[in-house]
Amino acid sequence: MTSVAHARQPMRFRGRSFMAFTLAPEPPIVEWLAELDHWARSSAGFFVGRPVVLNLAAVTLTHHAIAHLVQELAGREIGVVGIEGIEPSQLGPGLPPLLKGGRNSSVELSSVSPPRVAPAETSRNEPTSLLLEATVRSGQSVIFPGGDVTVVGSIASGAEVIAGGSIHVYGAIRGRALAGASGNARARIFCRKAEPELLAIDGYYRASEDIDGGLHGRPIQAWLENDVIRITALD
Repeated sequence: MTSVAHARQPMRFRGRSFMAFTLAPEPPIVEWLAELDHWARSSAGFFVGRPVVLNLAAVTLTHHAIAHLVQELAGREIGVVGIEGIEPSQLGPGLPPLLKGGRNSSVELSSVSPPRVAPAETSRNEPTSLLLEATVRSGQSVIFPGGDVTVVGSIASGAEVIAGGSIHVYGAIRGRALAGASGNARARIFCRKAEPELLAIDGYYRASEDIDGGLHGRPIQAWLENDVIRITALD
């Protein structure tokens, strides 16, 4: 009987980049959590199913305090996949791993800013704009860190579009539109009918209750000026 030796197939590894949201707590932690809760009420379920990195460079916490903070975030449906900004000795069993090599991405929680996207590397062959020819339906999330997003339809209530560049909507924005999410402070948001749950540019946001009621239902543009989102009518 002759045995046939099968060549072992080489193990194959592929790199894959994911966008992660960065949260950077500031002291006092209790007030920071309260501000986070205030923001979350305007964008319920925003963090569900998304990777979050905890940057602890601005605070000094013990191992037990870090573990308690991770538990507090988990109770808010925020899953921390990694920690940065501290020494390895500050971590311990049961805590997310220490991450290195990510791009710097600060979060101005003093102004209750939403988290900024830590973008994946973009190759030269990848497109720098995305065209959506249909309405983004409720529950859908479109994330495009590579550049501008144009929506021929609308962004429905409960839906969201997150772009590294500007967002252009030919219909209505009734959900959430987050432009400049890769750190582009010059990004803008344009839409034909403004009824948004939330607008954000480069980590700063305006919830629906913070938008002038006179702009409701009108064509608008939004941009960032001195860390404040400005919104004006286009008609």
